[in-house]
Amino acid sequence: MAILAFKGTYNQVIVEGKPDYSRSAGRAAYGGINFLINNKFYRICTAIILLLLIVYLGDKVNFIFRPLTSLIHIIIIPLLIAGFFYYLLRPLVDFMERHRIKRALSVLIIYVVIGLLIAGFSVLIWPSLREQLWNFIENTPALISSLSTQLNELERSGFLSKYLPEDSDIVSRFSDFLTQGITQVSDYLSGLFSVVSNLVIILATFPIMLYYMLKEGSKFGTNLTLLLPRRYRKDGEETVHEIDEALSNFIVGRVIVNVALGILMYIGFLILGLPYALLLTAASIILNFIPYVGAILAAIPVVIVAFIESPSMAIWSLIIIVVAQQIQDNLISPYVYGKQLDIHPLTTVILLLVGADLWNILGMIIVIPLYMILKIIVRRIHYRIVEDKTEL
Repeated sequence: MAILAFKGTYNQVIVEGKPDYSRSAGRAAYGGINFLINNKFYRICTAIILLLLIVYLGDKVNFIFRPLTSLIHIIIIPLLIAGFFYYLLRPLVDFMERHRIKRALSVLIIYVVIGLLIAGFSVLIWPSLREQLWNFIENTPALISSLSTQLNELERSGFLSKYLPEDSDIVSRFSDFLTQGITQVSDYLSGLFSVVSNLVIILATFPIMLYYMLKEGSKFGTNLTLLLPRRYRKDGEETVHEIDEALSNFIVGRVIVNVALGILMYIGFLILGLPYALLLTAASIILNFIPYVGAILAAIPVVIVAFIESPSMAIWSLIIIVVAQQIQDNLISPYVYGKQLDIHPLTTVILLLVGADLWNILGMIIVIPLYMILKIIVRRIHYRIVEDKTEL
């Protein structure tokens, strides 16, 4: 019968009176593996390696995921538009539901009202907007010629010579740069009307998506949390509610602020007699959905078109933009947002650069909401991990 005993500091095992080095080596190996498992650094490294391995293998079999990626590319734009209008129209549906009108009927009533508004827009506003848009596209060569003439006259007047060194070609370079910019904008606007297939897909799918979003209400988020383990469902519901509230406040607030800014700018442009006032105001409202950078991008075409008319009109148009934005930033935005957007300006600029590099203007518009969603999820996960450690 084997006699087992532990001897020495290495817990060497004695079997039949002889040292059993295999067992002591196994204990050492087990202890080393246990150390690696419990070491936080090695666990993180292992997780990173496994993640990179999954990405590598996924890239090797990307043909499997190609139908899925194609489907995502097709529905992403209608889904984003449907989500945008969902947060705008949901308060109306909730209000009608509180007055004992079923959600499905409420959505249909809202669709009828929207159809009437679109009909009114098509009759009252769209003809003027379309005429200004086509005139801008057709008059692009004349606008470029007028811009060059204004810059040359400004250079000959000696006004710029006080501030620029002699033999400087900054004016000519600036003129070439603006010419290229106007040409690209004109080509881009012309290209928008050639993408008929994408417009058909968007117009055919996003109203259906929006209908079911509004009809189901908050059930989607609740059903999504059912995929989580039971112990995490409460945290999941709180996370979904926080994301939903943040997106609702951001989108609704952004629309209110930008529409108010557009109204102020349009009134000022009409008083000034700025050409293409309605078209420039519509472009400014869209571009102002981009935080910080959008205000600059919206001001550039306005100042250029005004400068083609006269330098004094350019100065006055810039004054109108600055005054309208100051009213927006100091009076309208604090009332609408309060302190809801807890994002550092430097973080916003970095996010906008990343979004522009990945998805151009669309990326700059959606990168802030995506960041807000990820921030809430990461904060909730971190809180849950800390809470679990505290309980242990």
